[in-house]
Amino acid sequence: MANKARIGVINVSDRASKGIYEDIPGKACVDLLKEWLTTPFEVEYAVVPDEQEQIEATLKRFSDDASCSLIVTTGGTGPAVRDITPEATASVCQKMLPGFGEEMRRASLQYVPTAILSRQTAGIRGKSLIVNLPGKPKAIRENLEAVFPAIPYCIDLIGGAYLETDESAMKVFRPRK
Repeated sequence: MANKARIGVINVSDRASKGIYEDIPGKACVDLLKEWLTTPFEVEYAVVPDEQEQIEATLKRFSDDASCSLIVTTGGTGPAVRDITPEATASVCQKMLPGFGEEMRRASLQYVPTAILSRQTAGIRGKSLIVNLPGKPKAIRENLEAVFPAIPYCIDLIGGAYLETDESAMKVFRPRK
């Protein structure tokens, strides 16, 4: 493969974007992808406040200009007034994939009853799969473990980079040819 895969990671957080606290969720997400993926990849990275226009602009830039096959957001998926990541995601996507959010909430309910308050979703913009994740590292792992087995095949279907994993760490599903 001549070019590395490109993956976007966006931490949506008013406080982290202002430097009030360290960007732990975004870094945890990158570490998890490094743990699972054997495909070489480059990371496009941003920390943005809970402002719909800024989230949308970053999603568009990562998809349209940086050609990220996978874009994950962390944070902004709850019911609080400033939690608007799912709205920003829906506004930039051509197709929504509600099964991602359904599965993440189902998986999270094993750990916390408040999982029903989460509004994570996923969608497609061009050749990019965008997945909204919660903002806590433990929840990021639990949610991404639930849906990642379908992510590489979804990216195949939309013409993105071919992602392979260390099957001892993360087994993904692709139909037999």
